[in-house]
Amino acid sequence: MKDNLHYYSENQDNLESNPTEFIFNFKEHTFKFHSDDGVFSKNYIDYGTFVMLKTFIPNDINLPILDMGAGYGPIGIVVSKLYNKKTIMCEINTRAYELILKNIEENKSDSIAYHSNLFDALDNEQKFSSIITNPPIRAGKDVVFKIYEGSYERLVEGGELWVVIQKKQGAPSSKEKLISLFGNCEIINKDKGYYILKSIKTN
Repeated sequence: MKDNLHYYSENQDNLESNPTEFIFNFKEHTFKFHSDDGVFSKNYIDYGTFVMLKTFIPNDINLPILDMGAGYGPIGIVVSKLYNKKTIMCEINTRAYELILKNIEENKSDSIAYHSNLFDALDNEQKFSSIITNPPIRAGKDVVFKIYEGSYERLVEGGELWVVIQKKQGAPSSKEKLISLFGNCEIINKDKGYYILKSIKTN
């Protein structure tokens, strides 16, 4: 697998397993993550995720937060621990999903994970206060935009979609798409080419 090209694919059984683990210290908390070949950013938290974690602030709506395309779980697990919020994580990659379960246990998180192609495994009535995504750019714009469209449907009024994306990998077109869906999109942060975009669902 070159350049994480297939980390979005569901089955990694034909890929050799080389388990690893690392410590992530963040905001006076220590997290331990298990990782492996075939998942996005195997060896440490990628910088885009780090920028998101530095920037994200949950709203006051008393509903779970969704981490869409969760990888091995850093966003959902860290957000849950930092803010004492229920988080739900969805991930299509079987190996990454199994790592999420291991990392939930390792970090004593009460997060919930689903092995899911986008929103498919979620209850149709499930709504969220916020949805966070570091979208799988290599899966293509159609998949990324399906995440945005599904997020609009899954957020309650006042709910927020938070996206981290590099400028060179489509931040401007993502902003345009989010404005077309939500009627708004704010650039919350810029850091080394990474943009944090936020859209709020309104009437």
